[in-house]
Amino acid sequence: MDRQHKADLMLVLVTLCWGVSYYMMDISLEDLGPFTLNAFRFLGAFAVAGAIAFPKIKNVNKTTLLYALAVGASLTFVYIGATCGVLYTTLSNAAFLCAMTVIFVPIIGFLVFRRKPEKRVAFAIFVSFVGITLLTLKDDFSINAANLKGDLLSLMCAICYAIDLLITDKAVSNEKVDAFQLGVFQLGFTGVFMLLLSLLFESPHLPGSGRVWFCTAFLTVFCTGVAFIVQAVAQKYTDPSHVGIIFTLEPVFASVVAYFFAHEVLSPKAYLGAALMLAALLISETGGRKEREGETEPKTTR
Repeated sequence: MDRQHKADLMLVLVTLCWGVSYYMMDISLEDLGPFTLNAFRFLGAFAVAGAIAFPKIKNVNKTTLLYALAVGASLTFVYIGATCGVLYTTLSNAAFLCAMTVIFVPIIGFLVFRRKPEKRVAFAIFVSFVGITLLTLKDDFSINAANLKGDLLSLMCAICYAIDLLITDKAVSNEKVDAFQLGVFQLGFTGVFMLLLSLLFESPHLPGSGRVWFCTAFLTVFCTGVAFIVQAVAQKYTDPSHVGIIFTLEPVFASVVAYFFAHEVLSPKAYLGAALMLAALLISETGGRKEREGETEPKTTR
């Protein structure tokens, strides 16, 4: 097996962990508040990433830290949306709606920077809108009040993550910013923000059962800390188009896990909507080779 295939396999495993993370969050939230869970997750991930990559981050400069602070602040809203979304909607809805970041990036880019999206991307946006409608509305196309709050929070996650990626793009274009250090320190800042929120709005405590300890540790180590390191290494040896397509598997893995472990079954209309949303993600991520040459896939830390 050559380096590219090994890298792709590593990224598939990372994406599988992110898919499983929705179920793990659901279990952890039975005992922990969303801010407390994320404080554990990100401070723990920062400790893991910092321990593994300490020689690379010990000489960080002020510019990198300031951008990491800004990215960490935006990432805080991303995970408020993702974690609270799991509380109030189905795991499948949360996964597919959170994955809509790739659709919101060109929309926000057009609104803020007047970058007109390509026809392929514009079509993907339309397909995703139809998919979201089918996934979130009832069979008679009325609003599903039971899931509305969670669906909106999950969409907030996707929108805020699109903003996060645009901030990150600006940061890494600055020659004074070390992209790897930025990625590690954003975990630490996010963890600190979540800890402050948990102290303000919750009563932080340690997990009360072995089951919750396991899920929280899995989220911390595999879905955030190790996933970040593995992704950073793997993306050196594979094509950005491969990365984009692999990452579209996240909501698919999440839905499969929700079906088998949480016994979550959606209506045929909702599954059609999910399929359309997956198609939109694939359309938006699969351009011609020439079109994608030289692109750098944004670093993510699910």
